[in-house]
Amino acid sequence: MTTNRDSFLIDLLILLVVHILNPILPMNLKYSDFLQARDMAAFVATYPPLEQVTQVKGQTVKFQAVLEIPNHLEKEPWEVSLWYSRGEKSTKTDWTEAAFALVDQSHCPVSLHWPSEDDLSRLYFSVQLPQAELSSINFTVKFRQSREHSWRWVRDEHGLADGLVIIEKPNQKNNSDVGLPGLIHDLNPDLKWKSHVSQCPGTQLWSIGVPVEGAGDDKSTFATVPLGIPWGHFVRWFALIRDWSPWLAPRQGKSGFALDRDALLCSFLSFEGKHLVFLGISGPSDVTALFSSDQSGKLMIHIRNDNPNEKTGTVLVAVGDNFENANAAVMYHARGLGVASTPTAPEQDAGEQQLADEVKARWYETWYDGLGYCTWNSLGMKLTDEKLLNALDVLAKHNISISTLIIDDNWQDIDYSGSGQWQNRLNDFEAEPKAFPKGLRSLVSDIRSKHKNIQTIAVWHALLGYWGGVSPDGPLARRYKTIELARQDEDAERRNLPLGGKMIVIAKEDVSAFYNDYYRFLSSCGIDAVKTDAQFMMDTWTSASARSTLTRAYLDAWTIASLRHFSNRAISCMSQVPSIIFSSQMPRNRTPVVCRNSDDYFPDSPSSHPWHVWTNAHNALLTQHLNVIPDWDMFQTTGSRQHPSPSYASFHAAARCISGGPVYITDIPGQHDLILIKQITGPNPRNNRSVIFRPSVLGKTIEQYANYDDLTLLKVGAYHGRAATGTPILGVFNISNRYLVELLPVGPKYFSGVLDGVYYVVRSHSNGKVLGPVKVGGESEKLMTVGLGVAGWDILTAFPMEKFKRGDGKGELYVANLGLLGKMTGAAAILASRYSLQENGRVFVDVLVKALGILGIYISTLPDMEKESSVQEHLMVTIQGQPLPPHTVSVNKVDGHILEVDIETAWKELGLEAGWANEIEVKIYFPL
Repeated sequence: MTTNRDSFLIDLLILLVVHILNPILPMNLKYSDFLQARDMAAFVATYPPLEQVTQVKGQTVKFQAVLEIPNHLEKEPWEVSLWYSRGEKSTKTDWTEAAFALVDQSHCPVSLHWPSEDDLSRLYFSVQLPQAELSSINFTVKFRQSREHSWRWVRDEHGLADGLVIIEKPNQKNNSDVGLPGLIHDLNPDLKWKSHVSQCPGTQLWSIGVPVEGAGDDKSTFATVPLGIPWGHFVRWFALIRDWSPWLAPRQGKSGFALDRDALLCSFLSFEGKHLVFLGISGPSDVTALFSSDQSGKLMIHIRNDNPNEKTGTVLVAVGDNFENANAAVMYHARGLGVASTPTAPEQDAGEQQLADEVKARWYETWYDGLGYCTWNSLGMKLTDEKLLNALDVLAKHNISISTLIIDDNWQDIDYSGSGQWQNRLNDFEAEPKAFPKGLRSLVSDIRSKHKNIQTIAVWHALLGYWGGVSPDGPLARRYKTIELARQDEDAERRNLPLGGKMIVIAKEDVSAFYNDYYRFLSSCGIDAVKTDAQFMMDTWTSASARSTLTRAYLDAWTIASLRHFSNRAISCMSQVPSIIFSSQMPRNRTPVVCRNSDDYFPDSPSSHPWHVWTNAHNALLTQHLNVIPDWDMFQTTGSRQHPSPSYASFHAAARCISGGPVYITDIPGQHDLILIKQITGPNPRNNRSVIFRPSVLGKTIEQYANYDDLTLLKVGAYHGRAATGTPILGVFNISNRYLVELLPVGPKYFSGVLDGVYYVVRSHSNGKVLGPVKVGGESEKLMTVGLGVAGWDILTAFPMEKFKRGDGKGELYVANLGLLGKMTGAAAILASRYSLQENGRVFVDVLVKALGILGIYISTLPDMEKESSVQEHLMVTIQGQPLPPHTVSVNKVDGHILEVDIETAWKELGLEAGWANEIEVKIYFPL
């Protein structure tokens, strides 16, 4: 390698400093060795990606690579080479080399992020392989600075494992030609299975029945039955396991199938690109079917029967060309099983009829569409009325307008008789007399009189009263019949929580009265929502008959009471229990209930933050098909005081925004990131409250087989709007402990809902950079380069564009509504967009949004307008029919194609009022 004199002296100086500061380094370290060590910062990423499985179609397979290197090495003759083998059974001698070619700068992917623009450069390479008779390609990459340097393998340099490309053939055997024995190797011949008509196109569906003996001596009966090995071998597997009693969590693996906990859902990917999904059914006939694995990696069915009679456990199986379709097939069929086999109690029929008679007209909006505040992590366990009122005053002082207040645990009147929170029991409905001396009604009255922005006040309670049930010596035990039940302590030992022992609960015959009285009292105090926690406790009872009879009684009573008194404004928590999922969260005969989607947010546990978001994104693969609004839990906008670096505050905020669920903060009073809060909320002029921007299609991971320890970005896909005209949204999160860079195509793999032949403009929230117009489809997809540091994230939104033909050979004009700029999911502020060409030759854009802020409109000819004269001279912009002040219309500083309309400032300066409407209409006219 040749260097100029200045670089040589600088490098030599650095080498001497290294030796001074690190005397243990060998003194015979050569200068060339030092230079190679210094240049180890080079990083390679590819598409299709290394370490992952990619399914492709087409006549050729195109590999593209980005090489990230220090600036001073950009002019070096870098070489990148693809090392690949054909087919799943290839040997070392079957591997072949193909050289990447350097891509001209004009055809390079758009770099949306730079770790440091002053220090690094990016070079792009590509190579194309003919498909021929290939069914799959294993590949890795090596690179070197020049022919005078040694090859460096990405596995050694970056720890990236080989990638796998599965090539989908158009004449590949159809699912309908394959029976279950052809999909599961060594299928247990004792199992009874039958085929069903799938409700999801392109899939095939079966059910498997397993008989199990009845429970005896009030003890459940268990059975573990071998099922088989999907296809005999597979590429990847994914499962949702019962991490502990209340919660589900993801697990992934490659060729070896090994579960550390029972799983509710399992999926396997074959070498032909088929997805085989298994779902265990729970609830009907008091039988729960789950999955486990044996030492040989065989899939096992694990069944529990709480019914005294012999019953049959049921497992559903579906195969399809993609995971989402196969997953939907088993979930759709499961809904039907629940409706057909679950008897309705007479009191439930009567309760629902009474509810129908009590229905009242009200403004159609969801209570969780506003910003919420929860007291749990913010105010701690020693809650008092003074602490609560002070916290709300501090929020108001900082102009943080919340719509929902959740008064979490420790407001209740409990007996404090146990060794701690988990053993304490509920005395009565009223608030704790010492901490809330004026009572709950007075507290709520004070809150509502002083903080008009708070529309919903919810209180926490455990499903069974409190963590330890109800107090045997309290007023509740005197008013209602109670029974004593024992709890198993399996989770108590594993989670180091005192969950075992006996507890007193309301008996079945009084459960409905208990809930009706409880919620009537809360409603009379001004409470209009509840957070019902600790629902899993029913699954810890050792009595089979109690689980069989009381579980349904409690869930029905809670559902009816929450509908009657709170119009279903309820949060179901610690309820990812199979029996609860299928009996309470699967039925679709009521409005969706908000349901916690994972274990808690732990602000002072740094390692838990990426895992929390990862778990929620994967659990959503199941909960997207339930009649729930997944709740990814509260978070703090300033991060942890104990572990301030790196801060995951915005990481959590972005995850909540793309989740499609509620967003509520739990900030310690006075510790708020106002800039971050502004990115997740916007003011609605009708009721002067802060609203959040929830995508209409829930966020979920789009790479279910990727492992948590893989060096890959977590990708969460969502969508907002109607089919064909809506907006795909992609959240990218670095859950690793190192910087990562990836190449992402603008196509249906990462932006679910994009359509072939349609033009899109993709915008990064984090830096405002834009890629587009991009036409989806064709042999080669447009790529983006995304690079994120530890705790890094971004939200990329693909906005559909309207195209207008211009005369005189001027080409086309492209327009897109970008929603509210500066909001993480500002696309979800869009209520409607209309584009038309008027008779006078001007383009007309009519936009409805749900909140105030800065509206962004992409206009491909905007730079040309600005060259001629000021933009204001070319455009006419109105809000609610009134012209906007000129200074509220400007051109975006990051991209000159984006028009910014400050509708918040215009609204205030024009003195506009919302009236009955809850949307803002903006009209824009400009020349073609």
